[in-house]
Amino acid sequence: MKRTQGMHENLTVPFAGKKVFWFGERYFVDALQNMGADVTYARPDGRPLDWQGVVRTAGFEPDLLVYGDRSLPVPLLGLEDYPCPTMFLCVDTHIHSWYPFYAQAFDLCTVSLRDHMETFCNKRLPDERLLWLPPFARDEDLPKPMDKEWDLLFVGNVGEDIFPVRTRMLHEIGKRMPGLVVRQGTYRDLYPKGRVILNIAERGDLNYRVFEVLGCGGCLLTPAIGHGQEELFENGRDLFTYPVNDVDALVETAQKLLAEPELCQRVAASGQAKVDAMHRASHRAAEFARWAESFDLNTLAAQRRRQAPVIHDMFLRLLYLHLAETCGNDVLAMAYMKAAKRG
Repeated sequence: MKRTQGMHENLTVPFAGKKVFWFGERYFVDALQNMGADVTYARPDGRPLDWQGVVRTAGFEPDLLVYGDRSLPVPLLGLEDYPCPTMFLCVDTHIHSWYPFYAQAFDLCTVSLRDHMETFCNKRLPDERLLWLPPFARDEDLPKPMDKEWDLLFVGNVGEDIFPVRTRMLHEIGKRMPGLVVRQGTYRDLYPKGRVILNIAERGDLNYRVFEVLGCGGCLLTPAIGHGQEELFENGRDLFTYPVNDVDALVETAQKLLAEPELCQRVAASGQAKVDAMHRASHRAAEFARWAESFDLNTLAAQRRRQAPVIHDMFLRLLYLHLAETCGNDVLAMAYMKAAKRG
């Protein structure tokens, strides 16, 4: 399981001479294109694609296929037989327990949440074909000079049906801190207005909000969630942490920070500097490309195709059957049943 940093310097054109088809969430597609990579992007429409569907959607036969996790039911069918190399950028392992099995049908896989890496191990993919690739700030996440209007700001959706932990915590915090403000909208326009920016990790993930807040120059108060956060950022220097779901500790820390605005400014500046140096889309794109190109991708694809029947039977068949039974859509159910029979 590799993890590298600072790999963006002096990178030649990523995947030079290869036509890359990127399907799913966009992530750092723009950064790869800015480096000169030939990447075509398509957003899923809810229908899973087989190889013919991939070629039809892309408009060409890809030399490399990347699936950027969009937290969908199985989006690509028959992966074990795809003729080109394949990569899975896996993000939502805190939501989908089947990801470590689906990942075995790809040639390479990156995992966003470090503490979940072990669930991908000891299956088909060897450790060196798994990479911890944390979240990042987009290059557009930048500070904006604005007056501070709110003491403690949370930006994000609320609703007890979807976010019960978040809703409960915000209710408790609000009772103790009248200066709490909850907003939805464009976070880049909202973070600069908060003296302290709050993060709540509903499902125990190291989420993108951490990197977005720091990239925008905010003073971040976030749970000590694990997943390598403590390796990426230092508590008290780049951001501030509180024990997971501990409202008492959260409120105590927030009140102390509001009493020390110079400390908040200093830590926010340090967090932004660290993001600028190592944790933007351009850094992840370069790291992703350099790691992928350290392999003979065509050899990996040929190896997978030789193992295709075993991959299907061990890692995909039951998943397809389950989706066919539970998806609630006759057209999708037929597609999953066909994939379960392997054609």
